[in-house]
Amino acid sequence: SEGNILDDQTAIDVLSSSKVLSDEIAQKQVVAETTTARLDATREGYTPTAFRASILFFCIADMGNVDPMYQYSLQWYISLFERAIDEAEASPAGLSEAEAREKRLGFLIAQNTLSIYRNVCRSLYEKDKLLFSFLMATSIMRGAGELDDAQWLFFLTGGSGLISDTAPKNPTPWLTERGWHELIRLSELEGFSDVLRDFGAKSKEWIVTYESSSPHSMPLPEPYEERFTLFEKMCLLRCLRPDKVVPMVSQFVERQLGNTFVEPPPFKLEHCYADSSNTSPLVFILSPGQDPMSQLLKFAETRGFGGRRTQAISLGQGQGPLAQRMINDALSSGGWVVLQNCHLATSWMAALEKICEEITPDRAHIDFRLWLTSSPSKHFPVSVLQNGVKMTNEPPKGLRANMLGSFLSDPISDPEFFDSACMGDNAVAWTPLVFSLTFFHAVIQERRKFGALGWNIPYEFNESDLRISVRQLRLFLTMFDEVPFEALRYCLGEANYGGRVTDDKDRRCLAALLHDPMSKGALDVGFHFSSDGLYQQPAARTHADYVSAIRELPMEQLPTAFGLHENADITKDMKETRELFEAVLSTQARSGGGAGGGDEDALDRIAEGIAAKLPPDFDLEVAQVKFPVAYLESMNTVLHQELIRYNRLIAILRSSLVSLRKAIKGLVVMSADLEALGTALMQGTRPALWMKRSFPSLKPLGSYVADLLARLAFFQSWLDSGVPTHFWVSGFFFTQAFLTGSSQNFARKNEIPIDHLAFDMFVLPAEHDCTIAPEEGVYVHGIYLEGARYDRSESALAESEAKVLFTPLPSLWLRPQKAVDIEERPHYMCPLYKTSDRRGTLSTTGHSTNFVMYLKLPSKQPQSHWVKRGVAALCQLDD
Repeated sequence: SEGNILDDQTAIDVLSSSKVLSDEIAQKQVVAETTTARLDATREGYTPTAFRASILFFCIADMGNVDPMYQYSLQWYISLFERAIDEAEASPAGLSEAEAREKRLGFLIAQNTLSIYRNVCRSLYEKDKLLFSFLMATSIMRGAGELDDAQWLFFLTGGSGLISDTAPKNPTPWLTERGWHELIRLSELEGFSDVLRDFGAKSKEWIVTYESSSPHSMPLPEPYEERFTLFEKMCLLRCLRPDKVVPMVSQFVERQLGNTFVEPPPFKLEHCYADSSNTSPLVFILSPGQDPMSQLLKFAETRGFGGRRTQAISLGQGQGPLAQRMINDALSSGGWVVLQNCHLATSWMAALEKICEEITPDRAHIDFRLWLTSSPSKHFPVSVLQNGVKMTNEPPKGLRANMLGSFLSDPISDPEFFDSACMGDNAVAWTPLVFSLTFFHAVIQERRKFGALGWNIPYEFNESDLRISVRQLRLFLTMFDEVPFEALRYCLGEANYGGRVTDDKDRRCLAALLHDPMSKGALDVGFHFSSDGLYQQPAARTHADYVSAIRELPMEQLPTAFGLHENADITKDMKETRELFEAVLSTQARSGGGAGGGDEDALDRIAEGIAAKLPPDFDLEVAQVKFPVAYLESMNTVLHQELIRYNRLIAILRSSLVSLRKAIKGLVVMSADLEALGTALMQGTRPALWMKRSFPSLKPLGSYVADLLARLAFFQSWLDSGVPTHFWVSGFFFTQAFLTGSSQNFARKNEIPIDHLAFDMFVLPAEHDCTIAPEEGVYVHGIYLEGARYDRSESALAESEAKVLFTPLPSLWLRPQKAVDIEERPHYMCPLYKTSDRRGTLSTTGHSTNFVMYLKLPSKQPQSHWVKRGVAALCQLDD
């Protein structure tokens, strides 16, 4: 512009307006900064909610380590969290801003925690619901710094490291050695040292807790009741009564989170359907004995999708293209498609994943639903599980519920089928035998919960077995003039149910359990199906009469209802405890050599302690000179084979421990194998790296090492002092070779074919001198009985004493003889196993690799009595 700028009115106006605008912007910036500060403060105030949400998400994510079907996506979790925000209760009116926010935080955290529990619970098996609650409770406490990591690790593992030879000895006769060793390790933690010191003096007070049926509800001896927190009490009670850990955990969760978190919500298919969409599949995670198809088809009818609107196909070889065609048709028509048994079509799972990814809202009809059923399988697509609605609906537990379910299911519930008019003379046997069959069906399913006492292998007997059996029963009664009990027992025990049974000892048990229900006596009113007398043949005629009789049965049942001893309840509880600890440990982050400094020092001490106890390798050349291979002494060959096996095991232990210690110090790379070894040593479990070369064992780390050292000492004594006169049968790597060697010596000495021989067995009296070897056969010791005991006064098997699960079997004389010459005496053919889980892989002999031989033990009871009891002999215990 020209002239004086102060005379330019337009410029002056522009400058003035700019100044005004600048002032307004400055004022708004101050307001924005104030608002931002307030928003930041408000957002910071909600940090506890976000922190709790992150803790719970990782709890959910860790569940995938428990079962491959427990998969949840972050997207699913965020949508659930947003829904919880909407559903959370609002803060009451009239509170200050800080108070209102505090209330709102509490409501948000509570609603999110409850929402997560309810939504995740419906996709968990019953056994894992308490586990999930426990993980939630402990993770929340650990996040808040309220749970000591050392105590947490002790509770899960019982402590790690070896017990020193100078450690105090157990002052009580009633506490197990394993419990005492755990108490010693517990005393090393802060605050527990005086428990061990005072334990002997207060043993009369501690035994009251020990013998209680609910020790978790009993007050501890003073001053520990007031001094210890609930979790610290659990650590202490774990040492005394490990069989009561599950009730302890339930009580702990109830105290920490509330009663709602120990009472899972009932399964409702309507709620699962309401949470689904036309793009998210609904996945039934199957459990043994469950078939959700009848429930699903009934639900489809109520939703208007009956008949042709619901298409179902059981997947298997060649069914994939047909299933894909069904899905494509239903996508456009709006029908439902049910793909059953996805776990049987592993090769088609990739195609299923692609199909599910391509189901989009614009392609799928609003009514379309894809239903999938599958047993747990690592091949099932993770993306389908994460984005789908997962459900489990296990059959009801207990004999009463199982029998009631059978009577209310097809075909027994069909009045026409239940009618016996067409059976002639056999009509009187029809309904009693149906009742007997449902009792048998319930018993064989419920025995699974007792572990190896019930079945060596947990078979998946299900409703289809009962349906075919009851139809076959009706057919036989219609066809024959008399009830063909023998044919019924054969068809049911060898084909319908027995067809699933692969272990010959389980087949023997199945036949024993079936004998009484399928016998002439079972037709009589008042016939006892169990020794406790609670389960009898009812005086019923109609279907309604039988249902009423079943409803009057007790809700809970004693082990005697299944043919087992009352101690079996303790075995069941111990099994549940072990499974809970293993499941929780599988969810924990690995803590091997890469752990913190304190853990590294502890791990190094454990590795050093074990390595220091290992003796040098056996000198095989010296053994060859002292015990040369001889035609008439097969035991020399057995000895050489055992020494070679133990040398291999010692070598892997020694080299792995040396490598681990180097890795801890950073001298070598911490490989995956070494990290797994470090984790196992810290958790007090047997390392997988060692077990590849080891003898079978279920012992914890400390007991395993002690057992190994005892075995090595046994063979060193053999080398130093000559062939033992009394063999520790449990010390052998391959027990069958030792037994064969004994038979071979007899066969070669007497020039008899070895396949004509068998062992004649004698239980030796307590005063028998075993320092002099027998002329024929061998003396053996180190065997334990489970499910029964040997009564010396009666010289026969007897019932177990209360709370005594295992008893040592007296020394045996195994005497090889011609099978035809062995005198037949009343006995029980007791299977001998290497470990208490009793199962192994099926070998070419037709027996499990865990099975050693049958022991002929004197018995005054019929063989079926002990078979139902699940009585077996074991070479070693788990302690």
